[in-house]
Amino acid sequence: MKAISMLIGGESAQANNKATFDRLNPLDGTVATRAPAATVADAIAAVEAAAKAFPAWSATGPSKRRELLTKAAHALESKAAAFAEAVAAETGGSAIWAGFNVHLAAGTLLEAAAMTTQISGEVIPSDVPGSLAMGVRQPAGVVLGMAPWNAPIILGVRAVALPLACGNTVILKGSELCPATHGLIVEAFQEAGLPKGVVNFVTNAPADAAAVVEAMIAHPAVRRINFTGSTRVGKIIAESCARHLKPAVLELGGKAPLIILADADLDAAVNAAAFGAFANSGQICMSTERIIVDDNIASEFVSRLAAKAKALPLGDPRKGPVVLGSVVDKSTVERCNALIEDAVSKGAVVVCGGKADSTLFPATLLDHVTPDMNIYSDESFGPVKGIVRVNGDEEAIACANDNEYGLASAVFSRDTARAMRVAQRIESGICHINGPTVHDEAQMPFGGVKGSGIGRFGGKAGVAEFTDLRWITIQTTARHYPF
Repeated sequence: MKAISMLIGGESAQANNKATFDRLNPLDGTVATRAPAATVADAIAAVEAAAKAFPAWSATGPSKRRELLTKAAHALESKAAAFAEAVAAETGGSAIWAGFNVHLAAGTLLEAAAMTTQISGEVIPSDVPGSLAMGVRQPAGVVLGMAPWNAPIILGVRAVALPLACGNTVILKGSELCPATHGLIVEAFQEAGLPKGVVNFVTNAPADAAAVVEAMIAHPAVRRINFTGSTRVGKIIAESCARHLKPAVLELGGKAPLIILADADLDAAVNAAAFGAFANSGQICMSTERIIVDDNIASEFVSRLAAKAKALPLGDPRKGPVVLGSVVDKSTVERCNALIEDAVSKGAVVVCGGKADSTLFPATLLDHVTPDMNIYSDESFGPVKGIVRVNGDEEAIACANDNEYGLASAVFSRDTARAMRVAQRIESGICHINGPTVHDEAQMPFGGVKGSGIGRFGGKAGVAEFTDLRWITIQTTARHYPF
C-alpha cells in the first residue's frame, strides 16, 4: 500500500480533518493507495495558493518557463518504473500501456515548453487614424484541470502542461481511481523546480467530488476549467461552469467508428482495428467502438481480425508482459457482460472472446451488430467491440454518424480521395485516413463534437483556450473627436 500527500502552495498536505480514502487494486482487492480526502477548505486553499503564485509566474519569461517544463519532462521520464508499478496497482493497466503513457506525456511537456515562445498576437488594421490596434494573448489566471484514470499520465499532464506554458498557475485534481499515478506527475514538477504554488495537487474521496469541484469552479480566482471524462459528468461540470460564467474545455465520451471500405488494405485495417479496439483493454476515449465494414469484404476482414484478437496476450500485468491487463473494476465486467448478453439475444455472433468472470476480460468481437442492440450505441469502454456490416459508402457514413458522440474516427481505403470524401462527412473532431482511431500528438488540436465535448487541447488551439485575447490600442497621433 502506498500512502500519498496532496501538494498545496509547494508543501505536502493531508486533508485538514485527516480524512483519507483507499483505492483498491482491481485484481485482488488489496489497498493499492491511501490518499487524502480533501475537504472544501482544502480545495479553496489550493486555489488560493495558485492565485498567490500567479502574478510572479505569469510575469516569468518564456525561456525560464520552457526550461522548467523541459526539466519536468525529463523528471517524468525518470519515473517510468514507478509509473508502471502505480498503473498496474491502481487500474490494472499493462506495462506497455504505462510506458506509452510516459513517452507521450513527456512529449506533451516538451511541446508545451516549445510553445512558450509561440504565444503570439497580431496587429489589426484600424479605421481610426494613428491608432495602433493589437490583439494580445495573456495568461488567464488559475486553471483547474481534472484528469481521468484510463490514460492517467498522458491526460494528467495534458490537464496542466499547456496552461503552465501560457503563464497560468494550476490545480490538478487527481482521479479517485489513480491518485498515486497522478501524484507522480506532481512529483516530477516539484523535482523540476517550479516555484511554490504554481502547481497544486488535490485528491478527494468519491463521495466528496461534487462539493470539492464545485467549490473550486466557483472560486473567483479560477478562470479556466478543463475536464476529461465521461459525458455524464462532463455535462455536470459544464452546468457548473455556465452558472459561474467560466470557460471550459471538455473532452468526453466516444463511440469511435472505424470504416473499412470495400477497397481497403485488409492487413492494414486489421492491424489498426486490433490496436484501436484493444489497447488498454479498450479503455481509451478514442478506442475503436464501432467497426463498420463493407459487406463485400466483411467475412474476410472479420476472420482475420478475430484471429489477431484471439492471439492478444491477456493476464495480470504484475506478472509479465501482456497486451490486455485488468479492466479498471468489476462494474466494467458487468457492463461488458450485459452488452454481450443483449447483443447475442438479438442475433449478434461472438467471433472471439466472450463474457468474463473476473477483471481479466478477453478481447471480444460481436459480428452482425444492428441498431437495436445496446452495443451499437452504448460506449463499452472495455474490450468488447461491435461489427456492423454495411452496403456501400453511403451506408457506412450514415452508420458512423448515427452516434451521440463525435470524438475520433477512421476510414480505410486504397483510394485516398475517396477516403477523404468520406472523412469530410463524418461528424467527429478527429478523423484518420488509413490509421487507427487511437492516435494523439501533443501539437494537434484534440477534441470532439456532439456528446464528446467542447474546446480543443494541444498546440495553438490549446493556447487559444488557456489565454485571454485582449484588444489593446496605442493612439500615436492626435485624435479627432466629434465634441
